[in-house]
Amino acid sequence: MDEQILVVRRTHLFSTRLVSEAWHGLKEGNFDDYMHIINHRKEFHPRSLMEVNPTYKQIIPYLIFTHDNKYFLMQRKSDASETRLRSKLTLGIGGHIREEDLSENSLVAWAMREFHEEVNYAGNLKVKPLGIINDDSNDVGKVHIGFAFLLIGDSPEISVKSELKSGELVSYDDCIKMKNDMESWSQFVVDVL
Repeated sequence: MDEQILVVRRTHLFSTRLVSEAWHGLKEGNFDDYMHIINHRKEFHPRSLMEVNPTYKQIIPYLIFTHDNKYFLMQRKSDASETRLRSKLTLGIGGHIREEDLSENSLVAWAMREFHEEVNYAGNLKVKPLGIINDDSNDVGKVHIGFAFLLIGDSPEISVKSELKSGELVSYDDCIKMKNDMESWSQFVVDVL
């Protein structure tokens, strides 16, 4: 069965008159303002339809884990469900939000649920909002909007599960060296870390 995912019409998310000219990249933004929009304009539609409909943006928490000046860099599996991101490197842990995931009314709560769904980690975390990601330059970006958080961990004991093939803590310099092999959202993140 096709999962029903949280989406918001593009016209509600961007304050420009010409929605086709929305900002590009990772920018600072007031998460509370966006949460207000999401709460009042949210819709749930089949994922298969939303993946090809740029009238809507899928709301995606996007989490970057750091410990001791290193960042958790992962590689997606070659058979990941999002075919357009297969085998790409990513700094972002995240995913779609379903209606049953909305037990709490908070982007941070949704983000933490995604974090624990995607990785194994038992340490403590501090959460810091990084910004909002939009990339209409490719088919994946046209239908997603990311809410990026930096997760500062007190333990290096983190490992991948689910659709991720591997993951390791790497230095910022290593992130720069591998930037061209990363998905576009992670490239934006590297530029602001």
